[in-house]
Amino acid sequence: MSNALLLARRGFAALFLVVLGLGLAGCGVNNIPTNEEKAKAAWSEVLNQYQRRAELIPNLVETVKGYAQQEKDVLTQVTEARAKATSIQVDASTVTDPEKFQQFQNAQAQLSSALGRLIAVSEAYPDLKSNQNFLALQSQIEGTENRIAVARRDYIEAVRVYNTELRTFPGVLWAMTLYRNNQPMQTFTIPEEQMKVPQVKFN
Repeated sequence: MSNALLLARRGFAALFLVVLGLGLAGCGVNNIPTNEEKAKAAWSEVLNQYQRRAELIPNLVETVKGYAQQEKDVLTQVTEARAKATSIQVDASTVTDPEKFQQFQNAQAQLSSALGRLIAVSEAYPDLKSNQNFLALQSQIEGTENRIAVARRDYIEAVRVYNTELRTFPGVLWAMTLYRNNQPMQTFTIPEEQMKVPQVKFN
């Protein structure tokens, strides 16, 4: 076989692989792993914001303690809710495990509720409302709650795109062949009353 013919065959094979790759990409073969990674990144941001809130809460509790000794029950509830929320182990499998995902959601919802009660209690203490440390923490807590809301929204959208890809053509074909282990991800289903952002009012 001449060198020219051998080079021509290799060139044709390379061209065939390039065309095949472009053809597969055009058929959406990469959509499932791409959307999966986007959803996982969005989930990581949700966890990041929950962690930020958990780290701020001890400072908030300590600040309020000095002014609201008689509200120990509320402070205890916040502390216990934070401990429960941070004790749940969360990893990549959580988003495809409905039971584990629900446990995580419930713990975070209980923490939100307890935090809301704590903020409400603090409103009854004029000295606390004028305390600079409390004002700074209140601002950070509010900002964190807003960031959590944005992170959850982005995660919900990323999961919607990923789950839709698994169930619609041509993604469903790749899901049945190349990506059989890929499972639909869970999305937030917390009741509306439990998802309310704690409000702080200075009247």
